[in-house]
Amino acid sequence: QVQLVESGGGLVQAGGSLRLSCAASGGTFSSYTMAWFRQVPGKEREFVAAISWTGGSTYYADSVKGRFTISRDNAKTTVYLQMNSLKPEDAAVYYCAARFGTGALTIAQRYAYWGQGTQVTVSS
Repeated sequence: QVQLVESGGGLVQAGGSLRLSCAASGGTFSSYTMAWFRQVPGKEREFVAAISWTGGSTYYADSVKGRFTISRDNAKTTVYLQMNSLKPEDAAVYYCAARFGTGALTIAQRYAYWGQGTQVTVSS
């Protein structure tokens, strides 16, 4: 069982940057594929980015490609999401998620563990 705690959300102007962190405890962090999802009220949880257990492979939603970067530090059992050139449409609650394996990475239901989320607000 792994516990995930996100931090780093907040209010930022359009064009600005934020760095989200997700600290993991319990389980074997280095064995998990890690991902970030986001959700706005009334919509389904949306895939943002994922990273393989080694950190050697990363995957992004088209909407964030080139602006967001996912990374992980297995020694610190933490995964990060660097968000640059933020747009108002990036505003959401961002969730960290963990799972074994790398198939169907964009499907939220394939992830076993979730954090509580951190709010990102982007003003225009």
